[in-house]
Amino acid sequence: MRLLNTMRAWGLGVGLLLAGAALAQAPLEPRHRLVPVADAPPRLALTLDACSGRFDAPLLDFLIRERIPATLFVTRRWLRRNAGAVALIKAHADLFEVENHGASHVPAVIGPGREVYGIEGVPDLEQLRAEVQGGAAAIEAAFGTAPRWYRGATAVYDPQALAEIERLGYRIAGYSLNADAGATLARAAIEQRLQRARDGDVIIAHMNKPDSDSAEALIAGLAVLKQQGYVFVRLDQAQLQPARPARSAPKPKP
Repeated sequence: MRLLNTMRAWGLGVGLLLAGAALAQAPLEPRHRLVPVADAPPRLALTLDACSGRFDAPLLDFLIRERIPATLFVTRRWLRRNAGAVALIKAHADLFEVENHGASHVPAVIGPGREVYGIEGVPDLEQLRAEVQGGAAAIEAAFGTAPRWYRGATAVYDPQALAEIERLGYRIAGYSLNADAGATLARAAIEQRLQRARDGDVIIAHMNKPDSDSAEALIAGLAVLKQQGYVFVRLDQAQLQPARPARSAPKPKP
């Protein structure tokens, strides 16, 4: 009986160790908000991802017309396909901060065959570095400035990937309000999400899918927020703090 109990205890211990190891490697989706500023008007940070595809010219035109600053997370792949957008952004460098979304829009989850939301990750650390540094080099070549923030494809990261990206000198850009769910939502749903914005939110949305409802809905929703007295800031004009402990994200396929 003593031997049986010992074996059971050993089995339980091994199970807990394995569960702990799995939890330590579970992918994370960091969330951030703006650090409050005393006696300041309510503030929001608008961040727009450009993964691939084209660009939402009406959205950029609206931001320029309304003087709404934004932080743009762009990939090398998107930069190469959108010379017109690059020229427009460069012409309004006072409004737009350009940051790193990677070279080819590859999630920062490591291991052959692993993927998030159907997008395959990187096989190893070497490929992760190539994704991060390739995106940075493309931004510096296009705009003459080196990015300081990184947002990986899907905004989901392995703990190992997070540590490596930070070791390379980049800060991870999370968010607290997902406005368009990867430019997949209808206009009414996007506007409803923007109506829930509160002082300090970091908004994530997309600017690379003209055939979606994102641009039209963002224009309408952001106009309302501006009328309500919200002030928009770029990430380089504010400080971020964790919105809450990073929660587990959808698990990549093994």
